[in-house]
Amino acid sequence: MTMTSVAKRNWQALTESLRAAGERRLVLVEGEPDWCRSWVSGCLETLDASQALWVGRAEDAELAGLTGIASKQFKRWLGRETSVLVWDGWQGNPPDGVAALSGTLQAGGLWFWLMPPLEDWGTFSDPDYVRTGLDQAEHHAFATRMAGVLAADEDVIRVQQGHEEAPVLPLLKPGSSVFELATTPEQAQLVSQLVRFGLGRRRRPLVVTADRGRGKSAALGIAAAELLLAGRQRVLVTSPAVDNLTSFFRHAAETLGERLAERRDDALVMEGGASIRYLPVQDLLADKPDAEVVMVDEAAGVPAHWLREVLLGWPRVAFASTVHGYEGTGRGFAIRFRQVLDRETPQWQSVSLHEPVRWAAGDPLERLVSDLFLLSANSPKVISPAVEDVVVERWHPAKASEQALSEAFGLLVDAHYRTTPADLRQWLDDPGAQSWRAVVNGVTVGVLWASVEGGLAPELAEQVARGERRPRGHMLAQSLATHGGFPEAAVQRTLRVVRVAVSEEHRHLGIGKQLVAKARHACKEQGLDGLGTSFGGESGLLAFWQACGLRVVRLGLRQETSTGEFPVQMLCGLSEVGGQLTQGLRERFAKHWPVLVPRHWPDLAPDLLAAVGADLPASARLDAGDLRDLLNFSEGYRGFELTLPVLRQLEQCSGVMAWLQEQSDLALWCRMVTQGWSWDEVRYAGLCTGQKEGEKGLRTLVRELLKNGPEL
Repeated sequence: MTMTSVAKRNWQALTESLRAAGERRLVLVEGEPDWCRSWVSGCLETLDASQALWVGRAEDAELAGLTGIASKQFKRWLGRETSVLVWDGWQGNPPDGVAALSGTLQAGGLWFWLMPPLEDWGTFSDPDYVRTGLDQAEHHAFATRMAGVLAADEDVIRVQQGHEEAPVLPLLKPGSSVFELATTPEQAQLVSQLVRFGLGRRRRPLVVTADRGRGKSAALGIAAAELLLAGRQRVLVTSPAVDNLTSFFRHAAETLGERLAERRDDALVMEGGASIRYLPVQDLLADKPDAEVVMVDEAAGVPAHWLREVLLGWPRVAFASTVHGYEGTGRGFAIRFRQVLDRETPQWQSVSLHEPVRWAAGDPLERLVSDLFLLSANSPKVISPAVEDVVVERWHPAKASEQALSEAFGLLVDAHYRTTPADLRQWLDDPGAQSWRAVVNGVTVGVLWASVEGGLAPELAEQVARGERRPRGHMLAQSLATHGGFPEAAVQRTLRVVRVAVSEEHRHLGIGKQLVAKARHACKEQGLDGLGTSFGGESGLLAFWQACGLRVVRLGLRQETSTGEFPVQMLCGLSEVGGQLTQGLRERFAKHWPVLVPRHWPDLAPDLLAAVGADLPASARLDAGDLRDLLNFSEGYRGFELTLPVLRQLEQCSGVMAWLQEQSDLALWCRMVTQGWSWDEVRYAGLCTGQKEGEKGLRTLVRELLKNGPEL
């Protein structure tokens, strides 16, 4: 599509004025898909597309002469920069990807978003919906809300089919100075602090948090290079992907200058051999190479259990994370990881960056993206009330005011390790979603988000149980049908609690339990068969759900990517068939528990292992021979290995694991009996000095259990 010379000059003048002001803009291209692609291709001919990226179909990117990626590949481009970003929304709009790649745009850059007219967004069948089961919704509140935000923003440039010749381009008043990329005082101070940290005392980790565009990756790279120049021999850096470290390595190389002997995408080597090298987190932890300093960039994208291993594995570790980033995990990371830091390295340090480096303060695009995806959503801060001041009510986030929605979403961000813009879309658009909130004087202090699952036809449920079919959605229902072995779990209708969050000031007042109680009451009113949940295994959360009346029905075999925790699934049957299903799942899982534990959960924390075991129904009874063996073991006449089969039966008896939970040698029992560790392994873990002392501890436990434990 040709563009007039006047129009070309206007677009060129716009980018020049934006560059001078240090700002960026969204250009919303509204029309039929072929027209949108044709128009933007013509416009690109007038712009500097040397660092342009086209997100969409490969053939469209090739026709436009640009580098192209599919929307699902967005993480490959993090850590890089773009001068122009074309996002073909007709090919799908995963919120995490849209939010992420907008942050790659340089000052003076334009983001072209190809979409239907704004008034059609609520009914637009986004191709990305199929992936999450949202294609079943007739109306999309998330897209409608985004359209409203865009329509109200005067800084959004709208190009509409039929009116494309005269889009209203902003007139930027020339400032007193021209924006230049330069190290800010904050960034320079961070570099100095990182160097002091890298040359300083051990076990004083540094945690850097900042919004995107604040130059934290660049600061890490500069500091890494200065550490080599100061005499350090090996600095290692890790991140969710090496592509995220383009800025890190570029700034490190520029700092080393002529001292650099070898330069690769994942390594810099100085004359004499001192080096900065990238390793994937898994390889870093598997190989445990020596290094004076380890840096973790985009730490919020790394599973929490790996972060802890890195923290404890090297003498000086620096973590950097985006606070309000695409992954939405920055605050969750800060809150959850702070507990680990306080416990393991109480002398850790924290530093934050506030002033943007890659664009000017007050950049309209940064504000717009934050509004679109609630990246800056904050939970409210109010004085703790008395329990009677709390009102728990049914709530519809799609109909809520911006302030109420932001407060509620802020609670989810604070309470969970990984809450993303995609979660916001799922919450607003899922046709099966139901929500409740706890309110104090009009302020949201707690929120529960749930979704109705199941209701599949019996034939389909059988196929799901056999692993032949996997319909979108129905996470808990499908898991219990497939892995639990009960097809009826997919036939019955269950309300799964997706998230429950209470503000920090209002915890331990029973508000979470009130929210769950409301959801449970609604299940009965709607004739649902059960209330369930699935969460990353942690003993405190397990105790909360037990207090809400739910019981363990399954423990996942694989760790969750985000937290590294094994998912615990719990259920409460509310109808007759729901109760039968819950009981059947629990009895079957209890039967399989002794075999599964040493194979799949050999390193599970003893407190969680015992809590799950204590929750399960009894699956064994002891006979006279078993009791004789236990008595002989407790008195020191019978060896551990010969008694182990009976000890494993013993812990499956009613009340035994609950009794063991209260004993000081619980960890020794779990490691040796339940999880099948060797004596060398428990000795290395510090649970005993050797087999003799370990057996003595177990004999004492059994003797006390026979005397003061539950009736066998």
